[in-house]
Amino acid sequence: MTRALWFLCLMAVVAFVYAVFPDIDLKIAGLFYQNGHFPTQRVFVAEKLRTLGFVVPYALLGALTLAYLAKRMGWVAARFAPTGRSVIWLALSLALGPGLLVNVVLKEQSHRPRPVQVQEFGGPWAFKPFYRFDGACKSNCSFVSGEAASSFWTLAPASLAPAPFKLPAMAAATVFAFSVSGLRMAFGGHFSSDVLFAALFTLGIALALHRLLIPRENKT
Repeated sequence: MTRALWFLCLMAVVAFVYAVFPDIDLKIAGLFYQNGHFPTQRVFVAEKLRTLGFVVPYALLGALTLAYLAKRMGWVAARFAPTGRSVIWLALSLALGPGLLVNVVLKEQSHRPRPVQVQEFGGPWAFKPFYRFDGACKSNCSFVSGEAASSFWTLAPASLAPAPFKLPAMAAATVFAFSVSGLRMAFGGHFSSDVLFAALFTLGIALALHRLLIPRENKT
């Protein structure tokens, strides 16, 4: 079974589980809902982590683009800089995944209320499963998580790290993505399915673009 087929199977399993058992979202969100409210976002460490969630993906893309340009000018060793195809892959995957699909299309069209907005947690609106696009939210809605999408995207640049550093880079990106995503869930900003689908959509687009733009036999 190819990697793409495995990935599609994983997405189908996640969709099936959350479609058949939508209360999973409420139960997981309920773990963070204590004494009638979600934790406040006005916490120094939490605010800094959320800021990193916004900044790090674009900082990584900018740094790797500069490294590529420096390599082209002969300023750095080629093995420490990405190829032109890799830079295009990173830019397109960030633009089409977290950018277009997540923040422009889904978050504006899903109409799914956030945990803090649903009646189960003291909000005014009815809870909606991920597949229902008839919620009361009008804009910048819960499905899917934009910050989770961009944080999981960091696995793409991490995969370009040189061999001795690739595993630590991938591990760091994974910890970063789960930390940012967990923070959004803890604050009642997103359900667990919002985070999972954000990760799957982002990584799926990145993998598809990688297959199209960077053939195995020629990565120059």
